[in-house]
Parts: sequence; structure tokens; C-alpha cells
Amino acid sequence: MNDPASATTQIPAFGTAFGEMMAVARFAHDGWDEPTLETVAPLSMHPAAHVLHYGSACFEGLKAHRGIDGVVRIFRLDRHVSRLRSSAERLCLPVPPETMLRQMIIDTVHENLHMVPDAPGSLYIRPTLVGTAPNIGAAGSPTSEALLFILTSPVGDYFTGGMSPLRIAVETNRPRTTPQFGAVKTGANYAMALGTTMEARKRHGVAQVLFAPGGHVQETGASNILLLSADRVLTPALDGSFLEGVTRGSLLSLAADRGMQVEERSLTTDDLVEWCREGEVALAGTAAILAPVGTLVIDDKEVMVGDGGVGPATRALRQALVDVQVARTDDPHDWTYPVD
Repeated sequence: MNDPASATTQIPAFGTAFGEMMAVARFAHDGWDEPTLETVAPLSMHPAAHVLHYGSACFEGLKAHRGIDGVVRIFRLDRHVSRLRSSAERLCLPVPPETMLRQMIIDTVHENLHMVPDAPGSLYIRPTLVGTAPNIGAAGSPTSEALLFILTSPVGDYFTGGMSPLRIAVETNRPRTTPQFGAVKTGANYAMALGTTMEARKRHGVAQVLFAPGGHVQETGASNILLLSADRVLTPALDGSFLEGVTRGSLLSLAADRGMQVEERSLTTDDLVEWCREGEVALAGTAAILAPVGTLVIDDKEVMVGDGGVGPATRALRQALVDVQVARTDDPHDWTYPVD
């Protein structure tokens, strides 16, 4: 067990500080080299690398938490490994072997244990896979070479100063991404949503944009959406057009454990507005876990969610997940993996 007092106490903005070591593996000649542990440093890449011209890249985002007992545990390791491999396959990238990828993540966390902050901070983990074959003529061909690396970043609590209800715009015309890549975690999806998000921030002063093309609710640029009440959770059904969030799935399981009715189905903006009369709305994601929404802006009109504050169902469900992550309660689903 590592001394939690050695963990970082002063943490810069989310994602701007990094662990000291990273695991690295390279693919070439139809096979993966043995992974190595290297000091975090700039990468050398040919300017003709496939990823720089044709976007052959995918990544994951997961966390390791220091428990109240001092033990560091990775949350939903196997689920994130599975999703990265699925993304790689959809993007025609070399698919890392499950055992290799899993161990690379564990090894990287182990090498950076001293940088895992105390709760509510955590160690954010960013496995990344990119195509590196130097060939600018390969627009219609997959990369023959690839680089896989595991980067970590000590991060603080997403809610500095406590949870504050978010102001969200609803976009009913433009989609977040193309349908065939909605369930893939790739940078192009975030780039496609960025312009719409920046426009909405300037026009309405919002934090994020909820994409609902044609009036059918999907997700924000970086989070899934949950509609909550004291005994019910409602969320858009997975249809491949948006990401199957690991935090989303975890929260739905915990809600069911608590006796709440969990419903996944198609949702319209009309459904959303109706729910806001008395219910709660929240965004689920790795960074914020469950972030309350206080106001929606739809067609330039403001819709208050409930009383505009942080609802009790949102607060309780978020705390239930945090309690599992930091070992304050039992882990009945075996979601956490201890690293020593």
C-alpha cells in the first residue's frame, strides 16, 4: 500500500498534468512488439504518418481512485479495454490483444501510484492508439503500423466548490457525429461537435450542447444524458449513433440495485421538456460522474429543470457510484481492480 500523503495535493486544470511513466507498444509487420515502460516525453512520428492525414486514432478515458483504505483501484478496467478494442476494429486499426492492453494499463498505473491524489481526486488514464505508417497515398487503406501508449493525468474533483447545475443548449438540426462512428471513441467525433458547441457557448452562455437531431435526443459532446426522479431513471436507448458510456452503464446498474425503475428508450425533445416540469436531468461521464443540469435552452427558449437546483436523485446516485470507486461500500459487480 502506498502512502496517500505522497499523492499530489496541488493539481492543475483537468488534463494538463501528467504521470511520469507510460506504457508503449508498437505494431509493425503484422505483429505487436513487447510493451515497454518509458518516461513520458514527446513522441517521434513521421510527418506522413497515417493518423496525421486520415484520422486513424482512437482512445479511452478511465480512472484509478485511491480508496479510503489507501489502496488504488482502477474502475471498470475490462469494460474500457473491450471498448478500445471495438473502436480499433471499427477504424481498421490493429486491434491490441486484450491481455496485453489490460496489463499495459495496470503497469502504467503502478508506475504512477505516487501521483494518484486522495479522493475526490483521481488518476485519469488515457490509452491511445494511432496509425503511424508513413504513407500519404493510403487514403483508402488501413495503416500497416501503429503506436499504442497509456498516458495518465492526476486530476482533481470536477466540481470545484461543489456541484453547480449546468446550463445546456439543445441542438435539433446538426448531429454530433456520423451514425457509423457514433459508438466509436475517436477524436473526429469531438472535432465535429466542437464548432456547434463553441457557437452555442457564445450565443447562449452554455456549458455543453445536447445533440438531438430531428428532435431525437442522443448525447452531449462528451456525456450521456439521464432523466431521473425518486424512483425512476430514463435514458436514450443505445442504437449505435452515440457512445455507450461506461459511467452511464454503471449508474443504470446501481439505480436498478437501489430499486429504481430503469428504462432505455427513444426520447424526443418534447419528452425532455415534459420531464423537466418535475424531474431531474443529469449528464453522465468519466470526468463528472453525474453532473446536474439546471437549465436547457431549446429553440432560443429557456426551460428550467425542476427548481433549477441539484436534485436529490442526482446527488444520491452520484454518491452511490463514488462510494464504490473509493471502497466506501462493497463492490457487488466487481468493477474495481486493485493495484499495489
